[in-house]
Amino acid sequence: MKQGKGKKVKANYAHNTYSESTHNATSKMESEVTLIDVRDFPDLVYMIPCPKSPHGCDVDPSGEYIVGSGKLAALIPVFSFSKIQNAIANKTYDGSYGGIPVLKYEAALYGEVKKPGLGPLHTEFDGKGNAYTTFFISSEIVKWNVKDLKVLDRQPTYYSPGHLTIPGGDTRKPYGKYLVAYNKITKDRFLPTGPELSQSAQLFDISGDKMKLLLDYPTIGEPHYAQMVSAELISKNSQKIFRLDENKHPYVTMGEKNSKVTREGNKVHVYMTAMRSHFSPDNIEGVKLGDEVYFHVTNLEQDWDVPHGFGVKGNKNAELLIMPGETTTLKWVPEKVGIYPIYCTDFCSALHQEMQGYVRVSAKGSNVPISFSLGKNSEAADEILKK
Repeated sequence: MKQGKGKKVKANYAHNTYSESTHNATSKMESEVTLIDVRDFPDLVYMIPCPKSPHGCDVDPSGEYIVGSGKLAALIPVFSFSKIQNAIANKTYDGSYGGIPVLKYEAALYGEVKKPGLGPLHTEFDGKGNAYTTFFISSEIVKWNVKDLKVLDRQPTYYSPGHLTIPGGDTRKPYGKYLVAYNKITKDRFLPTGPELSQSAQLFDISGDKMKLLLDYPTIGEPHYAQMVSAELISKNSQKIFRLDENKHPYVTMGEKNSKVTREGNKVHVYMTAMRSHFSPDNIEGVKLGDEVYFHVTNLEQDWDVPHGFGVKGNKNAELLIMPGETTTLKWVPEKVGIYPIYCTDFCSALHQEMQGYVRVSAKGSNVPISFSLGKNSEAADEILKK
């Protein structure tokens, strides 16, 4: 790419970027992309045969061993990166496919794990020279040694695991203490109490020679390529306070005193704040049938654990979840004259159910002016807050 060997190809696509400060995405339409066709570069990509219907491809922490899991294979092939380099240098090919050289299987192979189980899918590593592979058909996790390719342990799972994760298991330095198996099938495991059956996950202790089941629990769906890392890597970088003065959203409302409702033709903009446990404004009049109403809701809370919700009764498109210090917009087009409740949709405090208000929608062509208030009126609310 740096040498300018890519080809410019016409293609229409949107390049989207999200701003953490404005809470908005911008979209730039592009008309071409740079394409590299591997067939034009014979030394760029190589293929290796892998039995049989390969699914997972995982590299051990050293970078030397590459595990190819064939879903229909009764063995696990382990390839050697060093042998692959030698095969390329010596052009030990077994023909080509689509213009791409195919290395001979034996020339790239380090060895095979014999009779490990049925239906190998994915492999992760503990950093101590051991690999752990899920077996979909025989419903088990199998531990084996990467160097001598011997099976060391196997533990049943319930049922048919696909993906698994070890903390740091995809890195050069795995932690190697725990393993979570994500199972694809949960037949007779949980009561069918909802539209979708709960899935099953199992936590194993892998710090010793044998795997030990620590926890058997339901989960949602089946995570694909889930990752676990030490909590320290996340907690020290976690943001706990979302400062309101860093909010650069074009429709931010910096405090209740700045909340308002404005009209631009048939567009009504509501500059609203949310705070435990009320909206401002919470009573709005002057909206007419045919108007487009934009609720720009700013969550004045700055503590990371206090989101607010916002919904309009009967609205057909969505509701909002406004995170601390954030501003989010909801478009609403009322379809009938009447009084419409607005309300918080995310539990925020003991007064959560009182966090509501009303919007009056008048007939098209009416002369009801825009007005708004907090409680009885803003002045009365200010006096209450002062006391």
